[in-house]
Parts: sequence; C-alpha cells; structure tokens
Amino acid sequence: MGISEWAIVVALAGLVSSGAAPKSKVTRITIHKTAHTMQLVDKDGVATTFPVSLGPGGPGVKHREGDKVTPVGRYHVVSQGPSRQFTIFMRLDYPNAEDKKRFAARKAEGALPAGTTIGGDIGIHGGTPEGWNKRDDVTLAQRDWTLGCISVEDAEIRTIARRVPDGTPVDIDDE
Repeated sequence: MGISEWAIVVALAGLVSSGAAPKSKVTRITIHKTAHTMQLVDKDGVATTFPVSLGPGGPGVKHREGDKVTPVGRYHVVSQGPSRQFTIFMRLDYPNAEDKKRFAARKAEGALPAGTTIGGDIGIHGGTPEGWNKRDDVTLAQRDWTLGCISVEDAEIRTIARRVPDGTPVDIDDE
C-alpha cells in the first residue's frame, strides 16, 4: 500500500471508531399538546424531544376544518415531501375513521354549521413564522400559529424526516 492508500485506511478507521453510530429509525412519534413536545421513540425508548408549535385552537379533538385545533388520536405518517409552503411536509392520515365518525355524529346533531367540512392536510413540518425565535419571555402556547399542524424549526424537520419512515404511528394527546 502506498501512503495515500494508508491515509484512506486510517481515516476510515477513525470514522468507525469515533463512536458516532448512525441514529436508529423512529418507531413512534408522541406529541403532547399541553407540554408542546414531540418525542421520537426508537427501539430503545424516547430518543429525542423537540419543542413544537401547534394550532391555537386549544385542547381536545379537531371538530372541523378551520377550527385551528391540532387533532388528538392515533395517526400515521403517510408521505413526506415538499408542499406548497414547506420544503418538508410529513403528511398524517387525518381524518382517520374515528374522526370521520365523530364529525358525522356532530353534523347529524346539528352541532356544526351547514356546509362545514372535516378538513385534512394535517402534518408535521418546519417553517416557523417570522419572529418565532424561542425567546425565553414567550411561552410555547403563545407561539402556536398553525392551522392544526405540528411545527418545528427547519433544521429540526430535516433531522426528523431522515429518521421517520412512512407508516410510523403518531400519537397526539392533550397532555
């Protein structure tokens, strides 16, 4: 081996022994609305927690399109890619069967205005609005701005998307 070949072998050995193991795939995402956190769970448990912004509609289930409520329940990541507004949009399967059943019941009761739709296009994305800069004097709830989605910072969504395969369950609760 020549000197340049040895340099490559030494460099590769340094990478292997650096202890920087690749991050494992996420097996579940848990979002706690009151705590404003998103936990990425892998085979070893909670791997990472991120602060999130949500819809300003408050706790509870999403009743209809336009209520600005982040839904509560079990969903799944169905696709990842750019959207009209975001470079990475991890689309969730909202509305699920339970959401549709609840919506139909509320509509039948007359609890929703005529012409109301259930909505959709809920996901996890980056793209925080101007002025959202994690200042200490602003609470997470005061940073809620989405129409019902879950938002993290742009650098965070890139990290998250690399670890989350399509089909990953997403549990959203009011905790």
